[in-house]
Amino acid sequence: MTRYIVRRLVLAVVVVLLVTVVTFVLLHLLPGGPARGVLGVKATPEQIARFNHDQGFDQPLPVQFWDYLVRLCSGDLGDSYTQNSPVSALLAERLPKTLLLTVLSTLLAIVVALPLGVWQAVRRGRAVDHVTTTITFLLYATPVFFLSLVLIILFAQVLPWFPAQAAQGETVGALLSQPGSLVLPVIAGTGAALAAFSRYMRASTLDNLSEDYVRTARAKGTPERTIIWQHVWPNSLTSVVSMLGYYVPVVFSGSLVIESMFNYPGVGLLFWNAARNADFPVLLGVVLVVAVATVVGSLLADLVQLAIDPRVRVKGARS
Repeated sequence: MTRYIVRRLVLAVVVVLLVTVVTFVLLHLLPGGPARGVLGVKATPEQIARFNHDQGFDQPLPVQFWDYLVRLCSGDLGDSYTQNSPVSALLAERLPKTLLLTVLSTLLAIVVALPLGVWQAVRRGRAVDHVTTTITFLLYATPVFFLSLVLIILFAQVLPWFPAQAAQGETVGALLSQPGSLVLPVIAGTGAALAAFSRYMRASTLDNLSEDYVRTARAKGTPERTIIWQHVWPNSLTSVVSMLGYYVPVVFSGSLVIESMFNYPGVGLLFWNAARNADFPVLLGVVLVVAVATVVGSLLADLVQLAIDPRVRVKGARS
């Protein structure tokens, strides 16, 4: 099992390194290079040369990449071109707010979706299952921006229950002090995740209901409620746990849209504004953070599954 964990850690480091290589190369494949993207098409050759010298872009690519890695290891993600602030400081300010939004959305989705998936599986083939399945499919297929617009129109304009703009503030505490302003962004972030988790939980529960241990428990006269919640429920959670780790990039892509729609002061809005202003150090910093979060989420999901699923422990011990 130790070899399994070490192998996953090494693989995680390799993936993060490959992400840094890809993002660094993409930055230099821009037409005219980063200088042209930042300074615009009207920049003179002298201005471009001065910018490249100041940023170190006149050095060979291997030298630039090595300097970039050295700075990353020291926690230096560079400075924003437009905000005159270190990228690490911007991320440190915005990341807790994005985590607040994503954690609240994901927790709400899990609390609703997991029991809903079990309930659908137990009533498979009935009218309620068909109706719920149709609703979840529609919710899963609805783009986040469209769902956000619908929520704004319905609950901020037609029924003015909640503000259209998300909570504003410098700290997470300031955002939590405006709970009404968090309702619509959290619901928008819950939509697709709820549909995905409920579908996974339904499929996993159906698979477990067809197992031999369920037939044996029923033959012994075990109550159906006990079979569902004491045996099928914990065994069905393993596939959902593994899914959570790989859902990190999906959550971020959704938060990018949600934060721009509701003007939520998180990493998604920071990335959106950086893309509009060609602020490449911020773009690279956000991509790197998301890559690390994805790798860490996948690793944690594997470790949790290793802890709760004996079959994975046996497989990990053999490998």
